[in-house]
Amino acid sequence: MRIALVSLAAVVAVAAATPALANEARVEARGGVIWDGSNSEATLGVAAGYDYDLGETAFIGIQGSADKILTDDTRVSWGVGGRIGVVAAPGTKVYALADWQSKNCKYCNSAVGVGGGVQQDIGTRYYLKAEYQHLLIGDNTPDADRGLVGVGVKF
Repeated sequence: MRIALVSLAAVVAVAAATPALANEARVEARGGVIWDGSNSEATLGVAAGYDYDLGETAFIGIQGSADKILTDDTRVSWGVGGRIGVVAAPGTKVYALADWQSKNCKYCNSAVGVGGGVQQDIGTRYYLKAEYQHLLIGDNTPDADRGLVGVGVKF
């Protein structure tokens, strides 16, 4: 767990120190499903982030999020993290991500999410994306997985 948190802190620190080229802010709405070995539930949320270009074909970014599992006895889980990736084709970003998420219920544990995704531009301002995350929870709580799709706008 400590290694994941240190890695996440390193990604955020590099993102904050990276010089800006053609930077891009983004805001999105997203939804999907979260599951563990025996349960699955729908989830909805929002995210906002900022990507820094690392030349013409690579980028690094930071992101904050708020997600809610759509079942009783859960609350909004707040997240902060980063992503790093490549521009695979014009308007297509492929990336790896890591983030920390607050606990989503009173007796739950916080989690570190690691995964990846793809973001596809629709025109010059809008995009669609799909992500997968494996949530490392710890404290003898089973890990979980999450699949998300989103639609967003870039600034």
